[in-house]
Amino acid sequence: MKIVTIVGARPQFVKAAALSRCMAQEPSIQEVIVHTGQHFDINMSDIFFEEMQIPKPDYFLNINSLGHGAMTGQMLEKIEGVLKEEQPDWVLVYGDTNSTLAGALAARKLNIRLAHVEAGLRSFNMNMPEEVNRILTDRISDVLLCPTETAIQNLKSEGYDNFDCSVCRTGDIMEDAAMFYRQFSKKPEMELPEKFVLATVHRAENTASEERLKNIFDALDEISSDIPVVLPLHPGTRKRLESYGLSYHNITLIDPVGYLSMVWLLENCQLVMTDSGGLQKEAFFFKKPCITLRDETEWRELVDHGFNKLAGADKERIKMLFSESIHQKLNFDVNLYGQGTAGTSILEAIRTVDAAKLEQSVA
Repeated sequence: MKIVTIVGARPQFVKAAALSRCMAQEPSIQEVIVHTGQHFDINMSDIFFEEMQIPKPDYFLNINSLGHGAMTGQMLEKIEGVLKEEQPDWVLVYGDTNSTLAGALAARKLNIRLAHVEAGLRSFNMNMPEEVNRILTDRISDVLLCPTETAIQNLKSEGYDNFDCSVCRTGDIMEDAAMFYRQFSKKPEMELPEKFVLATVHRAENTASEERLKNIFDALDEISSDIPVVLPLHPGTRKRLESYGLSYHNITLIDPVGYLSMVWLLENCQLVMTDSGGLQKEAFFFKKPCITLRDETEWRELVDHGFNKLAGADKERIKMLFSESIHQKLNFDVNLYGQGTAGTSILEAIRTVDAAKLEQSVA
């Protein structure tokens, strides 16, 4: 079985690496990795692939720094060329980026079976490009690999029981990755406080609004008077702060860090405050309470179980939830995401569908 994996951003490589390790143990599976280049990242050097034990991409398409339409269109064209050359049995895509949608469309146009990892997630905010990408990808996938029961129920409510596809709960491949990489965590090469809150802010809904960004950073700045807030500052967020004339001296602003250093920060922080989707889950994996600086989240089960609290960009609410959460004792001994078995479950689901399709074709 030949599988072409489409990735376009560093977090997708981390997830793909976890699944690639499972594929490497299966002699019958050949994986071809395509990197679209969507998120140009100077940290994704040869050293990145060596440290992360990630197979280097077989194809690098170098498509980035474009608008959504141009980027997706160019990806679709180039991925289609790769698929015609490789003739895979499956195309596998992750999550909700433009790379995800382009890979899905290319596979469907060529009638190649499509597997979507992290299927069924919904923020119910159609202003998010990611929401559009994940909904469209789900609709044309042959097998929808859902990380949670919430994702399964989202698809059921949208009528997927009536569609010609297979919906499977596999657990979350990010938990597989977190469990593997925590043994290789690296302390960032800088002086850090012994106790600290880890924060990240990069999502467009926050950075594109001066009011939202000011509210969030004002709250973090005041919280820093109680406990240091360490914030790896995304270059785009830095530019926005400068353009709005905002500056903060209490927050410990550091340069962006690699994934292994982020794992160290997660392991050693007291609490996480973020607008990142992935970091919300990773906070749970590392048994840390999380305050989400967004109005909604795809990971509703974290909110329902009290591990995550939605603060939006309301300064007073952010401060209030911080005060509630910093000393809160939570029981993280609940299996929400598969506890590190997602990779095995994903491959089993693909094999099952593959065998069923083969039986149909023979019949």
